Amino acid sequence: MREETERELTTHWYRLRWPSASRRAWLELAIVVAAWLAYFGVRAVTEGAHDTAVANAQRVVDLQAQWGLNRDMDAHRAILDHHWLVTLMNWVYTWGHWPVIVPAGVWLFLRFPGVYYRTRNAFLISGAIGLFIFATFPVAPPRLAEMDVVDTVTQYSDSYRLLQPPEVTNQYAAMPSLHFGWNLLIGIALVQVLRRWPLRVLAAAFPILMGASIILTANHFVLDGIAGGALALLGLGIATLLERRFRHTKVYRYIVPRDVAVEPAALPPVRRA
Repeated sequence: MREETERELTTHWYRLRWPSASRRAWLELAIVVAAWLAYFGVRAVTEGAHDTAVANAQRVVDLQAQWGLNRDMDAHRAILDHHWLVTLMNWVYTWGHWPVIVPAGVWLFLRFPGVYYRTRNAFLISGAIGLFIFATFPVAPPRLAEMDVVDTVTQYSDSYRLLQPPEVTNQYAAMPSLHFGWNLLIGIALVQVLRRWPLRVLAAAFPILMGASIILTANHFVLDGIAGGALALLGLGIATLLERRFRHTKVYRYIVPRDVAVEPAALPPVRRA
């Protein structure tokens, strides 16, 4: 019996009981709402920090120059004469973030809750650290940092401003780039669970494309992306450590419920295209 319990707790491949999914969905929604309220609180703190954010952006530029990473805005300017590439990067930046993360998260919640909860915890941990950084070190994105760049998303697309209006987003939260970091987390989760190798390749390419788009649309410096990826991986590492160290405790089971795990479903074989 103890061996079966250990196998249930250590496996990451679960089936989910539908009644449990319904109960947990409301809690997950409450967690998302709480996270958004925290985000808006930080936005209020940094609302009037334009001068500070621009000065910090220059510090990022200077640091990149010291490390030989200061060609990112040159890459941005190089694509401006290629409208199809600008459109592609705008599309990836706009539709490759929340419109992908949300349905992917719901699918993971229903099909692979073990992976979902670990990824969700990584989101919350990296998000909490990110909010602290946004409040203490606001950084303007290149498009708002008084640089010779073009805000391609605003100039050539209306979709992003409809999805995330400036009135409800933190304009000075460029460092670290959770836009990239959270895409990286979802990409890692999808690579874990997808069985067909073409889909796994697409999942692996997903954060790479987002990493290119945040720079080529002048929404982030390259150092923002590096910091965002590192923060996301740190969050995932902490979430995994918490899972391994505290998964048997009652407190942890309030965060990751024991009742979502039933007998592990057998993994289907990898199918080749």
